Amino acid sequence: MKTVLIADDSRFMRKWLSDILVSANYLVIEEAENGQEAVSKFKSAKPDIVLMDVTMPLKNGVAALSEIIEICPEANVVMCSSMGQKSLILECLQLGAKDFIVKPYFTNLIPILRNLD
Repeated sequence: MKTVLIADDSRFMRKWLSDILVSANYLVIEEAENGQEAVSKFKSAKPDIVLMDVTMPLKNGVAALSEIIEICPEANVVMCSSMGQKSLILECLQLGAKDFIVKPYFTNLIPILRNLD
């Protein structure tokens, strides 16, 4: 069973994503409310997958993504954001994100995660 860290400042969004993941047999082992917490929890929990929001307090998701990739270049980070501008998506992919999902369109979430295997 793949382990997942969900990083999103919205408790509602973390719960929604967690429910989707659990129903598809993923194990949510950590949640983070901001990018700083996401990096810290990534280091300690070493999840198989990170779902990362872009807009978060203290440290945004793009900065957290960059740090996580620096720590572990092969990390499976999938960005999730309602801000789906092409330039932002490209920036995240160039930094090392495996994919980018525009909220709230999660129909492709599980197929995207299954392709990370």
